[in-house]
Amino acid sequence: MKAKTPAKVTKKNKQDKKGAKKKSPLKRRKSKHKSKSRNFWIKPLLITVLCLFLLLAGYVGYCFITMPDIGQAISRTRLPATTILSADGQEIESYGGVYSDVVYAQNLPQYVIDAVISTEDRRFYSHFGFDVIGFTRAMIVNIIHRRYVQGASTITQQVSKNLFLTPEKTIRRKVQELLMAFWLEKKFDKNRILTLYLNRVYMGAGTYGIEAASQKFFHKSSSDINMLEAAVLAGLLKAPARYNPVSNRKRALERAKVVLKNMVDAGKITSKQRDLALTMPLGNNKYNFDGGKYFADWVYNEVNAYIGERQSDTNVYTTLDLKIQKAAEEVLRSEIAANKDKNVTNGAVVVIADDGAVKALVGGIDYRKSQFNRAVQALRQPGSSFKTFVYLTALENGFAPSDIIEDKPLSRGRWMPKNYDKKYYGQVTLKTAFKRSLNLATLDLLSKISLSKVIKEAHRMGISTPIENSYAAALGASEVKVLDMAVAYSTISNGGFANWPYTISEIYTKDGYKIYERIADEKERIISPEAVENITSMLHEVIESGTGKKAQVPFFAAGKTGTSQDYRDAWFVGFGGGYTAAVWVGNDDNSPMKNIGGGGLPADIWQKIMSRIVK
Repeated sequence: MKAKTPAKVTKKNKQDKKGAKKKSPLKRRKSKHKSKSRNFWIKPLLITVLCLFLLLAGYVGYCFITMPDIGQAISRTRLPATTILSADGQEIESYGGVYSDVVYAQNLPQYVIDAVISTEDRRFYSHFGFDVIGFTRAMIVNIIHRRYVQGASTITQQVSKNLFLTPEKTIRRKVQELLMAFWLEKKFDKNRILTLYLNRVYMGAGTYGIEAASQKFFHKSSSDINMLEAAVLAGLLKAPARYNPVSNRKRALERAKVVLKNMVDAGKITSKQRDLALTMPLGNNKYNFDGGKYFADWVYNEVNAYIGERQSDTNVYTTLDLKIQKAAEEVLRSEIAANKDKNVTNGAVVVIADDGAVKALVGGIDYRKSQFNRAVQALRQPGSSFKTFVYLTALENGFAPSDIIEDKPLSRGRWMPKNYDKKYYGQVTLKTAFKRSLNLATLDLLSKISLSKVIKEAHRMGISTPIENSYAAALGASEVKVLDMAVAYSTISNGGFANWPYTISEIYTKDGYKIYERIADEKERIISPEAVENITSMLHEVIESGTGKKAQVPFFAAGKTGTSQDYRDAWFVGFGGGYTAAVWVGNDDNSPMKNIGGGGLPADIWQKIMSRIVK
C-alpha cells in the first residue's frame, strides 16, 4: 500500500493558521478598554495621595513654626515654686520644685535610673524618641479591650509634654510634642533628656521632680534613697495621687513591688536583690498634715488671680495665725474622736477677724485621708443658724426684740413644720423665740416681712450660694458654706460693715521684690447700728440662757445654734473678742448623727476654741 504524502501547505493555509491565533477585533477592543479604565483610576489616586501628603506636610510645618521657644523651654528645669507662709512668716506649705536644685541623672544611684527606665520606658536608650514597638503593642491592647488601657509615650515624649506647661489636648499639640521629641533626641544625649524628665515630672502632693518628692516623702536627697524608696518614687509616675506613700502606704508598696519586678524582667537586678530591697526601710514619711494644709491649698489656687502666671519662685504671706490654727485643729479632731459612737465623723472650722482676715481654716479632721475642703467646698444645711438673717431683717424693718409673734401650728400644703420639742408656746417676743429657736414663731415672723428681703439680707452679709425662695429656707433648708456663715456673722461682730474675707497680705519674689500688697477696702455699712445692737443682744441671750449655753466663755460672746433635719448637720456660729468662728460637724455621706444638735458638740467645740484664742 502506498503511503500518504503530507498535504501541501499553501500560503493561504499559513495565513488561516496565523489568523486563528490572533484575538478577534471585539476582544482586542475590550482589552484596550480595560487598560484605559485602569489607567483612568491610577492617575486620580496618585494625585489624591500626593495632595494628602502635601496637606499633611503643610500641617506638620505649621505645627513646627507655631511651637513655643524650645530653647527657653529647655532652660526651665522645674516649675516656679510657690511657698505659702503664715502671718508671722513660718512656712505652711510649698508647691512646685521648691525643695530641689537641679539633680543630674548621672549623679543618681544606678538603681534609681533603672527603676524609672524599667517602668516607664524600657527601650529608652535604643529608640529615637518614638517607640514603634511599644506603640504597636499598646494599640493592639487598646483595640482588644475596645478602650484606652495602655499608653505608649516615651520618656522623651513626656519631657516634650512637660516642657509646654499646659494640659491642652489637641492634634496640633500632639504633633508638636512628637516634633520636639525628635528635636530633643537629635540635640541632646540620653542623660540630658533623662535629667530634664526627672526634674520636671509631677510626683504628687504638689511636688515636681524626683528630688522634691524624695525630700517631701522621705526627708532625704534623691542621691541617698535606697532601692525600695527608688521603686516607690518610680511607681508614683503612673498615678501620683493613687500611689502617694503618705496618703496610702500599702498601695505605694504594692506598686513598688511591680516596679522591682520590672527591674528583674529587664535584667537590671536579680531576684535576690529584689527580695533584699523589699526588706529595706522607707524614710521618715510621717508628713505633717497639720498646720493649715487645707488653708494652703485654698490660697495656692487663688494666687494666679492676684499676680497672674508667674515665671519665678514666690513667697506668699497670708493671714493665717498658726496658734489659732493649731487650737482649731486640735479641738475639732479630739472632740469628733470622742463622739464617734454618735456617728459623727467629720467637721470644719473657720475663724475670721473683724476686718475679714481668715485666721484659721480647718477643712476636715484628716488631710491625709481626704483633701476635700469642707470649709470652702462643701454645701450643708445651716438649720436654725440661718434664723439670724430672718430676725435681723425684721429688726431692720421696724420690729423690736420685745414685739409679739405667734408660736402656733401652721402648714404650707403638705409641709407641716414643728418645733424641736414639738410644743407650742403661743404669744412670745422676738427675743424669746430667737433664744429658744422656735420654728413656728419664726415662720409667723416671716409672714409679716418679705422673704425676698431675708434672702437679699443673707446675700448682702456674705452668703454666696443660692437660697431657695420657700418658707423652709427660713429654717435653714438651703445649703451654705462654712466660710460664708463665718463671714456673714462677722458683719455683726464688726458693727454692721460689709466684710470680704481675704487670705493674702503680701507676695514677694524669692529675691525680695514685692509684687502684691493688699490695700484695705473702704468700709461700707450694710446693717444699721440699732439693728446690730439688738441682734447682738439676742445672740448673746442664746449663749446665756438659750440653746447655746454650752458655748459660754469668760468674755462677752454671741452666737446661734443650728441643726438640720434628722441631725445630718449641726452648727454653732458666733463671735467674741474680735473673732468670729463657724463650726460644722456631720458626715460626708450625709448620714444622720445620733442626737448631735447645734447646742451640743458644735457649741462645745466653739467654746473650747474661743477660750484658747481670746485672752
